[in-house]
Amino acid sequence: MRGISVLRRLTEADGVLSLSALEKATGLARSTVDRITATLARMGYVRLDGRDAVLAPRLMELGNAYLASIRLPRLLDAHADALADELDESVSLAVADRDGVRFIHQATRRRAMSLSFRIGDLLPAERTAPGPLFATEWGPADWARWRARREADPEGRGFPAVPPREGAYDDFEARTESAAAQGWALDDQLIEPGLVAVSVPVRDPRTGRVACVASVVSHTSRHTTDSLRSTLLPRLRATVARMEEELAGAPREPAAPDGGSPPPPPSPTPSPSGLGLAAWTGASKQELGREFIESLARGLTVVTSFGEGRADLTLTDVARATGLARATARRALITLEHLGYVESSDRVFRLTPRVLGLGFPPLSMLPLPRIAAPHLAELSARVHESASLAILTAGGDEVQYTARVATSRIMSVNITLGTRFPAYATSLGRVMLAGLLPEVSLPERLIPLTPRSVTDPRELLTVLERVRTDGYALVDGELEEGLRSIAVPVHDRDGRVTAAVNVAMHSSRRSVEQCVEEILPELRATVHRIESELRVAGMFRRVAGV
Repeated sequence: MRGISVLRRLTEADGVLSLSALEKATGLARSTVDRITATLARMGYVRLDGRDAVLAPRLMELGNAYLASIRLPRLLDAHADALADELDESVSLAVADRDGVRFIHQATRRRAMSLSFRIGDLLPAERTAPGPLFATEWGPADWARWRARREADPEGRGFPAVPPREGAYDDFEARTESAAAQGWALDDQLIEPGLVAVSVPVRDPRTGRVACVASVVSHTSRHTTDSLRSTLLPRLRATVARMEEELAGAPREPAAPDGGSPPPPPSPTPSPSGLGLAAWTGASKQELGREFIESLARGLTVVTSFGEGRADLTLTDVARATGLARATARRALITLEHLGYVESSDRVFRLTPRVLGLGFPPLSMLPLPRIAAPHLAELSARVHESASLAILTAGGDEVQYTARVATSRIMSVNITLGTRFPAYATSLGRVMLAGLLPEVSLPERLIPLTPRSVTDPRELLTVLERVRTDGYALVDGELEEGLRSIAVPVHDRDGRVTAAVNVAMHSSRRSVEQCVEEILPELRATVHRIESELRVAGMFRRVAGV
């Protein structure tokens, strides 16, 4: 419970908070905060950066477990994206979280004035278009909880994703009745001035209940509520009909041979070495002593035992997936249920949308350069040389630097973010070209930048074939005399080369052989860690800068 409290406070602070501020925000003793953050850092869920605790992308595996278990983003996001392209407006999918609404998918438009929320953000139901649609299924207890919350927090200050606002949604019950009658709902600037949206429920064909709500979000400069109804609503309804057909055709979760719930595969282990949970927690406890809290590590790992095909698990399933004793798994599930992250019925447990509140909103906005930055810093500190991340520009002619950590030396490689160089003459460019040919073409004319530059297209193709085979590129004095660099490609979730990382230095500091023997292993280990976090971060959203 205390560990989750720390994660919630970090989430509310957009992912970064000093340890002393965490102490004040949670009311916990400093020693307890230190032990919790040490445990979370050991799991890869938090980075300790000086006096600050910083949420790490790997924490998103908790929210990914929920999103995978409900399967809605996987089944419906292509339909939402297609509608956003058709309308040139933002489209979102949302699920209910008690008397709130959480977004599970966003297809946004790139505009100067962007209209979108982060995946996992919690909004009060009464200030959204999806809210009245979800409320059509509320019972007396749900309405009583909503009224109690409204009375205790009339401005909605418990929802940090939206600005406080009192009295602007007193007609929520009437809007719910209207939504029940007409089958759609509007947000006419309820969240903030200028923002309008229209929503339609996506019903589970097997139960008839609302599985999620699809919304088109716009601005009053482009649409009025009348044009939302007349222009966008018909096309939204057509898309929702296709979504419901998708849900109807989706297979049910496979049953186990004995008729029980399916045994889940082993959950992701926090151990980079692949040790089982029991062995890893034991080793961590032995190394960190009282600074490592086994119960916290085990409890959070219980969340990751859920996933696609594993939405509904029994206690036995969870114990089998995690390797925990049944009694330990039971205590973790009871605690998670008490906190609202798990619900149960007929001895079957499932995750709730509240899991998305554990770090997902701020982490869902991280671009690749910010994911890579701490790893580049660690690499640079280990090898005492500059480290950089770059992508190919459109067409593949140039590389563009998007993240960089420079060393403090009198003579250092001086490159600023945004700098572009010809791809054919750089180690960064060559590893990306080698992975993307023939999708990208080489320049027709290769200009010699130094006497060492490869300018024969056939020779360059031979070099790139060798780079593809070796998995790295080393360029010695071809971009600039005396500059030596070695690079490794970065792959996305689908195995596609999407960026590259290099280490650059003056040729006097290391020989070519030393670069391969000393730098390359460190470089590959760093890229492995970046790719691992990129796979987690990109499971249910597009990572910017990729």
